[in-house]
Amino acid sequence: MKKNLKRIAAAALAAVTVLAFAGCGGGSAAGSSAAAGSSKTASSAATGSSAAASGGELKVGMEADYAPFNWTQMDNKNNAADIQGGGFAGGYDVMIAQKIAEGLGKKLVVVKTEWDGLSPALTSGKIDMIIAGMSPTAERKQTIDFSDTYYTSDLVVVVKKDSKFASAKELKDFSGAKITGQLNTFHYGVIDQIEGVAKQNALEDFATMITAVKSGKIDGYVSERPGALAAVAANPELSFVEFAEGKGFKYDENEVSIAVGLKKGSELTTKVNEILKGISKEDRAKMMEDAIKNQPVTE
Repeated sequence: MKKNLKRIAAAALAAVTVLAFAGCGGGSAAGSSAAAGSSKTASSAATGSSAAASGGELKVGMEADYAPFNWTQMDNKNNAADIQGGGFAGGYDVMIAQKIAEGLGKKLVVVKTEWDGLSPALTSGKIDMIIAGMSPTAERKQTIDFSDTYYTSDLVVVVKKDSKFASAKELKDFSGAKITGQLNTFHYGVIDQIEGVAKQNALEDFATMITAVKSGKIDGYVSERPGALAAVAANPELSFVEFAEGKGFKYDENEVSIAVGLKKGSELTTKVNEILKGISKEDRAKMMEDAIKNQPVTE
């Protein structure tokens, strides 16, 4: 849920991991001769099969830095997943990715990737899918496909608990406030809906935005609710402002929904959707609760 305030992604109060999802593939019976193996390799290359299709791993890209959806930790506590190159990843997205990998009969491997590098990593074949709190926006759909949504959120503004803006009820109450959002997300764009706002430069990630709010450099940042919950859980001096219907930001539902990103025309899309369909609403809620509860607390 990405998702804006992407690194609001680091605090957890309600539920965690959100997205992350899989890549898969068949695997024909191997021939006994070298010629048969050679033929299979050529065929796989010709069809552009992913690593997941030809091997036992499902490589899922995520930042591993956007709690409660995904984060990095030092051990495998709470069933964290291996990160390629070392370390472990936890969060809602990781839980979703694990269910997808299990459904595909693959071993999940998280490939830690910067936000702006996720789509290029997918189209180049470095990863099999993106499960990173990513929204299926019209712009992204021009280059990659998406599964059905696996989480839907809403937009809030994270502020200091003792800030004069903590009691805001509607957008106009943020007139004069120094507000920002994560770089290259729609969170940053919706700030323009606040009349009289002192829009600040976009920041790289949620951790940076949290630090900026705590230090007083900015008054607040736009985030999705799960990220805000996580930020507040890890930083008691913070709070967030929710808006009643008609009083907050206007946006398309796709912008606050998250889905698994897959290659254009991927055969995995149908399989991933089948797996997601098998995860009940109650299970998803419990997963998010666990993610918020288990997220690492950092100062």
